[in-house]
Amino acid sequence: MNYLLPGETLEDLEREGLKIIQKEKGFRFGVDAVLLSDFARVRKNDLVMDFCTGTGILPILLYGKSHARQIMGIELQDEFAEMAKRSVDLNQIEDKVKILKGDIKDEKLLKSLPKFNVVTVNPPYKKENSGIINEKDALTIARHEVSLNLEDVISGARTVLKDQGRFYMIHRPERLADILTLMRKYRIEPKRLRMVYPNTKKPPTMVLVEGLRDGGEFLKVEAPLYVYNDDGTYSDEIRRIYGDDRK
Repeated sequence: MNYLLPGETLEDLEREGLKIIQKEKGFRFGVDAVLLSDFARVRKNDLVMDFCTGTGILPILLYGKSHARQIMGIELQDEFAEMAKRSVDLNQIEDKVKILKGDIKDEKLLKSLPKFNVVTVNPPYKKENSGIINEKDALTIARHEVSLNLEDVISGARTVLKDQGRFYMIHRPERLADILTLMRKYRIEPKRLRMVYPNTKKPPTMVLVEGLRDGGEFLKVEAPLYVYNDDGTYSDEIRRIYGDDRK
């Protein structure tokens, strides 16, 4: 069976032979998805939900890392959801990874789902009304808060998480105050935080956050994660995360 459509490529994830279908041009997964999959603590018996799953990169990476009992990804856009399903079929992991076409603002839908041990999300980063956008563009919806905002994401996570369920997000540092405020509002207590820097000379460009549904108050700030050494080579930690010997 040919799983690829015109204008698509097949990317080898270099993890247990897993692959993912992507567009040659347009939205493609980046280092943020890989970092989130490493940061998230997923156990073998967990039920996992990935919000804003896009082309399914997080569920597939998390399956390769953890072999969790069941991983579900939910995606609003038909094109991405259909592509994610083809990647799942291609990898022959449809018994473990399910892709659901749906809207995380649909409270009735979320309440119809089982409760999850873990929710992950790599949401649209750019705040609503920031910059020139075209609401019909799939890439715009993936990157801007057009179809949902940060509060939608966190309130949705509260709905589907089990008691003491774990929430993992990657976002931009400039939104950190909003993230922590909303997590507290929906009683997902911030427990772990890690800043991601391009190198030691530049400010952070990403932040990883872990929360616990109805958890106690204690936040651990972890050591910085540097993507590159100052000489331009990849850091040891990035090479560990990617599982290769990249320079």
